Amino acid sequence: MSPSFDLASPDHFTAGAIGPPGERVFYLQGRQDRTVVTLRSEKEQVRALAHYLEGLLPRVPDEGEAPPADTALLEPVDAAWLVASIAVGYDAQRRRIVVVANELVEEENVEPASARFAITRAQAATFVKRAEALARAGRPVCFVCSQPKDPAGHVCPRSNGHAVP
Repeated sequence: MSPSFDLASPDHFTAGAIGPPGERVFYLQGRQDRTVVTLRSEKEQVRALAHYLEGLLPRVPDEGEAPPADTALLEPVDAAWLVASIAVGYDAQRRRIVVVANELVEEENVEPASARFAITRAQAATFVKRAEALARAGRPVCFVCSQPKDPAGHVCPRSNGHAVP
């Protein structure tokens, strides 16, 4: 059984990727006090979370807090488990955006672990910027089929198997 986490006031919340474009491994990470929680995720999960947070930010009161200065992954990057799903809520009483990640489990009758991060509006806004930068740092996208192009070339399925520059 994997551990669950509840970071009620993390001082660090970020996403990151390790590896060359096309082979990157993505992570979500938070820290509270001396507890660092690192979860392995998919690029699309990071992108979807950022997109959702971006839409949520205009509806969340701005408390005027300073944005986090450092958004890099904290070393060592050692994932506790793989993320299956992510949910987002808002705790109006504490004025925190709550991000809950649930573990991917492959075995039946195993309760998935969860990680709860209650982040500030400033942390969410910084996360959105960081996730957008991560997406831009990936492989270029084919203008014809919208699929990623490898450095060695790209055979576009919409161009009848011909290479697209």
